[in-house]
Amino acid sequence: MPLSQPVNRTPRHRRVITADAYEREDGLWDIEARLTDHKLRDLVLATGKTRQEGEALHDLWLRVTIDLRFNVVDVEAASEAVPYVGHCEAIGPDYRKLIGLNLLKGFRKAVRDRMAGIAGCSHLSELATAIPTAAIQAFASDVIDTRDTGGDDHNPHPPFQLHGCHALRFDGEAVRQYYPRWYGYQPKENEPRTRSIDTNATNATNSG
Repeated sequence: MPLSQPVNRTPRHRRVITADAYEREDGLWDIEARLTDHKLRDLVLATGKTRQEGEALHDLWLRVTIDLRFNVVDVEAASEAVPYVGHCEAIGPDYRKLIGLNLLKGFRKAVRDRMAGIAGCSHLSELATAIPTAAIQAFASDVIDTRDTGGDDHNPHPPFQLHGCHALRFDGEAVRQYYPRWYGYQPKENEPRTRSIDTNATNATNSG
């Protein structure tokens, strides 16, 4: 269902964030995120230069390379368009401070702790926070088994996505219809939702 009809309005700014995932031939994965900002008019910058309508104010890239357990093994940042040329892009190499983190274990907090304020670029840090869920979506079905295969499935843990949102709560109709084995499931106290990922990632590594 689309949004409701808005009042009459004039477009002024467009921000686009995209994320693409790539499985590499060495067994690692690249998650690449890009942020662009466009003013829908000519804009005079603080530097005195003008960005023409349609010309990017920001065009930033962040590539995070991960293994099958969501560990960050490499990071690269690039700035194709920035408002303060010669200054904004200088912070890119500092995003290698994210190497060694795990996307599923406090990654967004670690980005804030390491790259907040003058320690980083607000736009690159925003891109970094989009990486974990993009990686999970990329791994779904390829690395993480999201299916419910019924009685032949000996995995004692439910598929990763279950009970992670309103629609897929264990007592919900969607689970009853599409994951009946887990309908009404009661997680054990402190049961980690990531265990099924670890199991399937290990199996994928061993079979590769």
